[in-house]
Amino acid sequence: MDQHVHVVTLATPDLDAARAFYAGGLGWEPLLDVPGEILFFRIASGTVLGLFEAAKFAADLGLPAPVAPAGVTLAHNVADPDGVRRLTAEMAAAGGTVLTPPQDGAFGGVFHALVADPGGIVWEIAHNPGWRVDDDGTVHLG
Repeated sequence: MDQHVHVVTLATPDLDAARAFYAGGLGWEPLLDVPGEILFFRIASGTVLGLFEAAKFAADLGLPAPVAPAGVTLAHNVADPDGVRRLTAEMAAAGGTVLTPPQDGAFGGVFHALVADPGGIVWEIAHNPGWRVDDDGTVHLG
């Protein structure tokens, strides 16, 4: 198996709220939008984020009840601490819930915030001075 992830699909309890947050609030362009079912966004070259209506997601997995994302964060790195503050405020204005306000992290010199989208998907907005993200999305650690 090649070391790639092409699609990350997460359950969301309210697809309309997710659409309002990502497309309406943050200005993301849907790659594919199937109302009442699933919404896809290209999040990097070769990578798509799918937001699947929770009950239909459960049915697709053969589960008896919807499941919420747990133990998962999506991370978005920015160039400096002010970028963390700006994006956290933008996400809150779009309907997100700030779980941890912008602050120094526990290790590595990171400055970050945690924001949940309307369906509970948690985003870490971070400035990590030891990491670099190229214009093409390539991440360099260390």
